[in-house]
Amino acid sequence: MAKEQVSCLFIGPSEKEIIGYITDLTLRDQVLARGLSPDLAVSQIMESDLLSISPEASLVEALLLMFQTKARYLLVENQTGYLGWISRTKVLTEQSQGPFMFIQSVKEARQISELADKWARMPQIIHLLISRGMKAALVNQIITTVADTITQRVIERVIKEIGPAPAKFVFFVLGSEGRGELTLKTDQDNAIIYEDKANEHREEVRAYFLNFATRVSTALDLIGIVFCEGELMAMNPKWTHSLSHWKRNYDSWISDASQETAMNYSTFFDCRAIYGELSILNELKNYMGELLVNAPERFFINLGHNALQYQAPLTFFRRIRSEEIDGEKQLNLKQTMRPIVDLARVYALKYRIGETNTNSRINLLREKGVFTAKEAQELTHAFDYLMALRLENQSRYILDQHQKPKNYLKLKDLTKVQQVTLIEIFKVIEEFQARIKISFTRSL
Repeated sequence: MAKEQVSCLFIGPSEKEIIGYITDLTLRDQVLARGLSPDLAVSQIMESDLLSISPEASLVEALLLMFQTKARYLLVENQTGYLGWISRTKVLTEQSQGPFMFIQSVKEARQISELADKWARMPQIIHLLISRGMKAALVNQIITTVADTITQRVIERVIKEIGPAPAKFVFFVLGSEGRGELTLKTDQDNAIIYEDKANEHREEVRAYFLNFATRVSTALDLIGIVFCEGELMAMNPKWTHSLSHWKRNYDSWISDASQETAMNYSTFFDCRAIYGELSILNELKNYMGELLVNAPERFFINLGHNALQYQAPLTFFRRIRSEEIDGEKQLNLKQTMRPIVDLARVYALKYRIGETNTNSRINLLREKGVFTAKEAQELTHAFDYLMALRLENQSRYILDQHQKPKNYLKLKDLTKVQQVTLIEIFKVIEEFQARIKISFTRSL
């Protein structure tokens, strides 16, 4: 490293067969700090969780992958093998004026007041990114990465205050955060799974995690990521349980599915781990996959009905149907996006796709032949357009009107081009809802 002036070495029999890597931090933490002999073989301390990215991927995608996985290095790989590598420091230097230095500053913040200040600055950053033409999906990922990082910092702080957990656990998020589709108007949707412990320790373990969850959620609320009105949070005893209890939950939701169950618990199929033992949630997801193989038909029928709860807001004469709020015609942008989210979910569960992000689900369904290339393109374009409009509208509420962000858009603020585009998008949604009626509910 000293000779080549690098901070990372990749390990393997050849450049085409890389099995791990070590960094200057690995040598510091695993050798120097532990007083180990420098004569040890590198295989005993190397990191083996290699991540790679396509040479065509953007720097934005590379940085998001690094921040989401805590990786400092990525291999660049195509179909023929590894081409090279990039470091987070180098990319951040290239992107010094972008949002990623801000994300790095969030990672370094520790105090609640600091984290609250970072979250308060998000509207300005998002407004700037949208105005510069950044894709809505990438903006969602940036908001999600910041929210994840804030939550991780809070969790670390709470564990330092109350002591280490008495059992292995995973803190996971649901709904829009679970899908990586956060906007500026967001609340908490989270839960905890902890490993099964012997009966004599069960109450002690449960008491710790409920106290832990209450402290985490209270701190997040102070920061600005507010409490969930429906109490879908780990601090609610209903959503902090052992792994075996969670398995029983999913078993019940899938085998005894009713329309009410599908509506109340569909968000639990959009779950993503952000702290702790990721293998615990993976085990639950694998169990969920086994249940879906033998799921009764009514489970998918009810999910199909759930995806039809909100109709595209078009009048008989093909004009935008709005709601009268405070004497003005307004459109609920969150509700207009729901059918796309719901239909992507029901198809993903039907075809056993584990991805939770809506656009990723649609693209994987295209690869499986469920959607044609044109259908997938129509859906992703519709979703991205609505999301960009929603983010822009929310940032205006905060920056221009000094109000809390809202999902309602005043029709008078739409240009004629935007109105025409929305009408075409709503037609696409109607067509796919008709397809769901036939495919899942067996009716027209």
